[in-house]
Amino acid sequence: MTRSLRLNLIAGLGAMLVAGGAAAQAWPNQPIRLIVPFSAGGANDLMARSAAAGASKTLGQPIIVENKPGDGTLLGSDIVAKAQSDGYTFLVSTPGVISNSMIKKSMPYKDADLMPVVMLGLAPSVILVPADAPYKDLKEFVAASKRSHDAFQWATAGTGSTSHFVAGMLQTKYGAKLDMVPYKSGSESITAVLGKQVEATSEASVGALTYLKSGRLKALADTWTARMAVYPELSTASEQGFPEVRIAHWAGLHAPKDTPPVILDKMAAAVDGAMRMPAMADRLRGLGIEPIGGTRESFAKFLEDERGRLGAVVKATGMKDE
Repeated sequence: MTRSLRLNLIAGLGAMLVAGGAAAQAWPNQPIRLIVPFSAGGANDLMARSAAAGASKTLGQPIIVENKPGDGTLLGSDIVAKAQSDGYTFLVSTPGVISNSMIKKSMPYKDADLMPVVMLGLAPSVILVPADAPYKDLKEFVAASKRSHDAFQWATAGTGSTSHFVAGMLQTKYGAKLDMVPYKSGSESITAVLGKQVEATSEASVGALTYLKSGRLKALADTWTARMAVYPELSTASEQGFPEVRIAHWAGLHAPKDTPPVILDKMAAAVDGAMRMPAMADRLRGLGIEPIGGTRESFAKFLEDERGRLGAVVKATGMKDE
């Protein structure tokens, strides 16, 4: 390679870097997509739309929520993992962004193809039984399952779902005797409890509250670290002596790898501000959702902790999705 050719290549590379940096600094100058790997109406979708509405005001561009359900969140996640790293496509991530690679036989993308950006919020998982069930709390339910000749039937929304993890925690940490009965969704699991096809399930607070307030179902515990503001009479599993039963239906944002840090920082700040807007926060709390926000660093630390906890449950239960 001649000296003049080397100089031209270096100059060209420098120009590309300058142009890329300028583009990142000017971001955003077109609409942004948030890919939700679930159907509309659930907790993750509600958090996504709340974050989009608030962050778009800060960023000065529309933020469009697109629902891409399918294959246990893999369809939507794969779209983002393979998207351009230009800051215009983000994944509304869920616990599956951690657990899918632990339990699935094959993955269409690598975990490293997605970068954490910011937490949106979380909805506690509520442990539900029929309204006339004889248990007043989780302690009585677990004790009854141990005494029962046959294992209690527990509805899940499929392998690796939050309800599956709740049951796994109860089994491996506290000796609950449970048989998993997989359904296609959390709403189908609730229907199974209503019809007494199963003894129990757990579902996001958003999906559970209507049934609890109408008296059609009974709640035994919520599975996060604090009581819900909208339903404070329900104690946490930890308060009842089950500190290892801790999981939530959380939502965050992930971006394609190599997205410029300046873009990630701007998006994180915009979402953090959105989740702190009083009117929006009050609306979400009224649905049983706790807005979180935060920083890239705090979200990465949360994911690291969850990966360790959920990984231990996967290993202890032998949880696999063939």
